[in-house]
Amino acid sequence: MTQDRRLIPLSALQHYAFCPRQCALIHNEQAWADNYLTAQGNLLHKRVDSGDPETRNGTKFERAVMVSAEKLGITGKLDLIEKDLKTGALTPVEYKKGKSKPGNWDKIQLCAQGLCLEEMTGQAVAEGYLWYWQTRKREFVAFDKRIRQQTLAVIQQVQTIFLSGELPKPKYEKKCKACSLFDICNPKLIEHDNSATYIKQLFSQD
Repeated sequence: MTQDRRLIPLSALQHYAFCPRQCALIHNEQAWADNYLTAQGNLLHKRVDSGDPETRNGTKFERAVMVSAEKLGITGKLDLIEKDLKTGALTPVEYKKGKSKPGNWDKIQLCAQGLCLEEMTGQAVAEGYLWYWQTRKREFVAFDKRIRQQTLAVIQQVQTIFLSGELPKPKYEKKCKACSLFDICNPKLIEHDNSATYIKQLFSQD
């Protein structure tokens, strides 16, 4: 890893896959704002992280495990790792508020957890699970070629944003309503703000 490249938090991958502007606001601009959704998420992870390691039915459960993959440039804390004591297989489990998402942003974060475990242990990690608070159900995620390629692409894109320090332009979408940074980002206002273009045209006139 080069000296000018900082390790990317696993959460930044989820932020970028959800919205590149959100990722830059949080990780470059150090902007953050809590709403009821983030409060729920904080409470959920506090409960998960507070659990002690245990073994049940041939599976060992480890909580709040720090991981990193320096070759890929990513690091973070895993909510839960399940280890099959018979086969040695490792399975990451990520806890999320709400319910299953239409996009892949949660799956990309989970896949990155698998990539960290692979680099650290040298063994293949084929799958993981997303557990959603609202539905109280697990969603199986296979770490197939497609999701791995998407995850590696997002890692590169986040690294580019980190190095450039740029703030992507806003693009208002329905999902913006659930973002805790909505008031800071002002996507509706800024998306249609033509003042910069007007000033550029004004000073370019003969």
